[in-house]
Amino acid sequence: MNETPKIPCAVCAAKDAEIAKLREQLAAAQKNSANSSKPPSSDIVDPKKKEAEDSDSPKRTIGGQPGHTAHFRQLFDTLEVQHTKVHPVHACPNCGGGVRPNGTVIHRSQQVEIVLPTLSITEHQCPDYWCDACGKSCKAELPLVVQRGGMAGPTLTTLVAYLKGCGHTSYSTIRLFLRDVAGLQISRAMLAKIIEHATAALDMPYEELLDLLPEQDWLNVDETGHPENGKLLWTWCLKAEMFTLFQISPSRGSKVLMDILGQEFDGVLGCDYFSAYRKFMRVVGIEVQFCLAHLIRDVKFLCELPDRQDQAFGISLRIGLTRLFEVIHRREQLSDAAFRQGLESAKAAIFDIVRQVPDTKRSRVLAKRFETHGESYFTFITTPGMEPTNNAAERAIRFVVMDRHVTQGTRGEKGRRWCERIWTVLATCQQRGVSAFAFLREAIGRWMEGRKSPSILTGKFAAA
Repeated sequence: MNETPKIPCAVCAAKDAEIAKLREQLAAAQKNSANSSKPPSSDIVDPKKKEAEDSDSPKRTIGGQPGHTAHFRQLFDTLEVQHTKVHPVHACPNCGGGVRPNGTVIHRSQQVEIVLPTLSITEHQCPDYWCDACGKSCKAELPLVVQRGGMAGPTLTTLVAYLKGCGHTSYSTIRLFLRDVAGLQISRAMLAKIIEHATAALDMPYEELLDLLPEQDWLNVDETGHPENGKLLWTWCLKAEMFTLFQISPSRGSKVLMDILGQEFDGVLGCDYFSAYRKFMRVVGIEVQFCLAHLIRDVKFLCELPDRQDQAFGISLRIGLTRLFEVIHRREQLSDAAFRQGLESAKAAIFDIVRQVPDTKRSRVLAKRFETHGESYFTFITTPGMEPTNNAAERAIRFVVMDRHVTQGTRGEKGRRWCERIWTVLATCQQRGVSAFAFLREAIGRWMEGRKSPSILTGKFAAA
């Protein structure tokens, strides 16, 4: 009788180790934006298929849903209406009988029309004069607004800048718009010159915000890639309470933060766990709020690893973080003392879980992070205005990512200066609830007239 040959235990152990290693590699290869710091756009490459819907459940119809409150546009104020037309009824449409006014009841319907842009062309003439005394010719100097603006006046320059910056519009599309809508033929070179003028007009407002950065009590920071002529640069986003600033740099290292914020920065930095922020934290000696949303993604990844010890550790941490956010979401229902006590209690529970780390590589790495920087995940508890996540900077930088996909980056130093300034203006105006077009019109108009640039942090700007 033939017996099945026994496989040595050492061989089985080696195979088990190899299988575990392959499973871990597979889990790492399947990382996505939900369980790592990968951007959501990376999920588009291999999106997960949606599960088949239950055929028994009714399909949701398009449009308003039963039970939902209907929303209607409010009528414009009477003072905003330029023209009023009354449509009378002289006979009843039902029986043809005579009619009379039904009290003061009026059914109002308003229609908005836009006036197409028209060109206003001004010719500036400088007659030539001859001086008999010195035998030389002379002429008057053009007004500064003409010298600086050239062919395009302040409003046209503002429109081109707004289309280029806010609309991600190419020069070719802007040319078509001006030709077909305004009846203006203009070259790409002239459009590029107009953008240079807009960039110069935004230099002082940009420098004002740059100088204010080191004085802020807290900042949220993030960075994303920026292509330029085949090279990869980096767009840095620094979001303060009242403004947002962008800067494009060839480096992703901590030197950028040192150049922008310097040694004098004494606020709290909200960021992810990227090494540049940890080095800046160590060198300058500042407080940091590491992003809890990024931590949750790393914990989710632990839950998906093949090792059951990693899974159990990850699940315990996930439960602890869920309880922490339950307290955060009940902020409006709690007193200040109860809110602070709830946060401290949830924080202590998370540290208790971390102390029970299993003897696995992935779990030990996360536990080591807590041992070194654990307190920096909870700085928000003692810092008013600081968020526990870095979502503020990530939301602000989303517009830049969209612009990068549409424009494919920049070609040189002029393009970088323009992007830094227009992105800063658009983000800050949105943050402050003011019109970006109105601010651009004010800044460009003052620059062309040689007047002091407006501050983006003060005042209201009325559209021209």
